[in-house]
Amino acid sequence: MGEVTDYSGAYINFLIHFHTDRDYFECHEILEEYWKAHPEHPLSRSFVLLIQIAVAQYHERRGNRRGALKMLQSADMYFHPEQISELGLDPERLREELEERKKDLARDGRPFTDLNLPIRDPALSLLCQESCRSSGLQWGVLSDIQNDELVHRHTRRDRSSVIEERRLQKERKENQRRSTLEPRTDG
Repeated sequence: MGEVTDYSGAYINFLIHFHTDRDYFECHEILEEYWKAHPEHPLSRSFVLLIQIAVAQYHERRGNRRGALKMLQSADMYFHPEQISELGLDPERLREELEERKKDLARDGRPFTDLNLPIRDPALSLLCQESCRSSGLQWGVLSDIQNDELVHRHTRRDRSSVIEERRLQKERKENQRRSTLEPRTDG
């Protein structure tokens, strides 16, 4: 169960956003893009786990506690301690923190708090810290809940390319369906 020492740039960027500007939407975008580009990656299931944790944080910070709870419950199926270890995280502490957060989300009233992923690999921690210093970022700061651009990011982005891609997929699907339903005239 050796730890990976050559972490992907996308994973490092995910961790930096997760722990500095707390841009959970960007975390989701970064790691999802990497995961889709590398579907056969041996740690892909844990990438999905981390994506879902970021999405849960995003929902919770926006006040969507139910959505956050559902996302964390869904994430359970992607929790593989050995893969989490290979990502330099402490699986036992992460499990405890996620279970506690789910309990808190099921009860109303607790104000939003940022989650810090329990990094176990000192080399990974150092890599993230050095990257923060060189970029002028501060590790472990709290979410700026007053920043609507951060809190409501998905409502403020340009989605024209996503909408166009969905339209094209729908059109392809309809064309494919039509071609299988049309009667053959060749004999």
